[in-house]
Amino acid sequence: MLAYADGDIGAFLTLYERHKKRIFGYLFTKLKNRSEADDVFQSVFTKLHIARQKYRKEIPFLPWIFTITKNNLLDYLRKKSTYTKHIAISEKEVERYADPTSDTAHNSVAISELSSLTAAQRQVLELRFNEGLTFREISAQMQTTEDNTRQIISRAIRKVRKLMGGNEVRHGGN
Repeated sequence: MLAYADGDIGAFLTLYERHKKRIFGYLFTKLKNRSEADDVFQSVFTKLHIARQKYRKEIPFLPWIFTITKNNLLDYLRKKSTYTKHIAISEKEVERYADPTSDTAHNSVAISELSSLTAAQRQVLELRFNEGLTFREISAQMQTTEDNTRQIISRAIRKVRKLMGGNEVRHGGN
């Protein structure tokens, strides 16, 4: 990044190639729409270019670019306020994507397949696992019964397991 800040375009290309999948994978999992993810992805690298002179060497690059990524995503969501209540952006998840030792980027293809879940299934999974709500709280928020909430979650989990089943088997899962 320091070389890019000094004007080395080759350094930018190296940064781009090294981190594009991780950044795009994160955006796609949040937006569930390739076109929207592309728009935000482009704005991330535009902001990176604009802010390159402000980069400080004591800050690791990945957390720095993921701060830019998260901020651009939030700006985009504010403009499209209807999505804001359905997408949770947790600091822990951003950190997982920004961690160079994490294999989250390698899972982005499987995660992208979650778009095949229904809107209700995605919502209950986010409420249950991202926000930690109880079945009662989820059913109240979604205006349905607890039994129906449990059924939606169960079906969503089965679908996710099916989508990611190949990965689990290779890693020794049942």
